[in-house]
Amino acid sequence: MQNFTKKTLLVCLLIVVISGLAVADEKGRGNVLREVTIKTATSFKEGHILSDFLYKFKQIIESMTANKITVEIEAGINTEEEVNIMCSEGTIDLQSTGGFPLQDFAPEYFFFNAPYVIKDYDHFLRVWNGPIGKEAKDIVLENGNMLCVGTVFRGLRQMTSNVPIAGTEDIVGLKLRLPGVPTWIAVWEELEADVVAVPLTGLYDALDSGLAEASEGDLTQIYSFNLFEVQSQLTITNHLVAVGWITLNDEFFRKLPTLYQGLILTAIYEASEWATEKIQNNETALLAELQANGMTIGYADAEAIRIKAKPAVEALFASEWPVTTWEEVLAQ
Repeated sequence: MQNFTKKTLLVCLLIVVISGLAVADEKGRGNVLREVTIKTATSFKEGHILSDFLYKFKQIIESMTANKITVEIEAGINTEEEVNIMCSEGTIDLQSTGGFPLQDFAPEYFFFNAPYVIKDYDHFLRVWNGPIGKEAKDIVLENGNMLCVGTVFRGLRQMTSNVPIAGTEDIVGLKLRLPGVPTWIAVWEELEADVVAVPLTGLYDALDSGLAEASEGDLTQIYSFNLFEVQSQLTITNHLVAVGWITLNDEFFRKLPTLYQGLILTAIYEASEWATEKIQNNETALLAELQANGMTIGYADAEAIRIKAKPAVEALFASEWPVTTWEEVLAQ
């Protein structure tokens, strides 16, 4: 089984509809579906869109199969690094995560999840569903034993702090919490931030203790981690199009009958579309909720920040992402 596009998933949906009739016909003579449990995990807590995705997926697949296929969820327990390895090794069957499938198993394609490279989610989909994206999916499968079967738009990434951030000068020397992502660190160090690398599970404590003074993340991350309790400022920078990746352990998936594969892919597609639409429709409401919880919304000179970061991005394409160029990606 290789990579999946919307067209593939719609074909799977047709298979499911036809197969569903067979299941209904068999009800009086014994169930066609045997019981299967899908073990899923995300490092994000309940209330984050990637956690919400898993609960929606669980609702859809269990409803489709009258609980013949059930879903177990671990949310906010392990780090993104740990969850990614768990899915690769088969400790869990499915994950909803950030860019770690690319970072760990196809690092030369990690520009999909880097600051100032992708313009918006539609641009992401054009590149991800094109030839470059297919190459990335194939390498994740080969090196990581995982199928990339869906994506979720998480919103644009912004900054939080306890002092206003108006432009590049306010980032200089700022103790900025980042995940341990070397390419992200390179960009923010170009901006002269004092980077503090902390896993997502330690985000709140790092800000609460003063280990870090600021953070960056999508609105659902900022809200679900209650960062309004430890940060007073939310600055709109739109520096990264945040995307969640849904991956399935390949061995788990290949061992399933075709009917199960179709049901699972259809449920993933429906849940990812639901989650993406939820974020697209609710970003304004999330901003209002963060304001209601005491955060002041500010707007930085995002273009000046992007220009200052440009040398680092260009250097990363030359050294870390040589499979394409920044210009080629932006042109799609």
